[in-house]
Amino acid sequence: MVVDFHAQWCGPCKILGSRLEKMVAKQHGKVVMAKVDIDDHTDLTIEYEVSAVSPVLAIKNGDVVDKFISIKDEDQLEAFLRNLIG
Repeated sequence: MVVDFHAQWCGPCKILGSRLEKMVAKQHGKVVMAKVDIDDHTDLTIEYEVSAVSPVLAIKNGDVVDKFISIKDEDQLEAFLRNLIG
């Protein structure tokens, strides 16, 4: 599972979110994506120790196995997803 923490007011979040959705769709169901608005879900923001806008977490079997913050290009996102799938 990929969790995209974002905010409606965050321009880079919109760019990253769109790019990430496209890359997850290319995985043909091997990866599930959740989008979490940090302003609406402060409980999850605290639980996952989100301290900056636009972090993306890779969660496998309930554990965070990888994460990044900031915009990535498609090649970087593909590598991130490939590592999650294994």
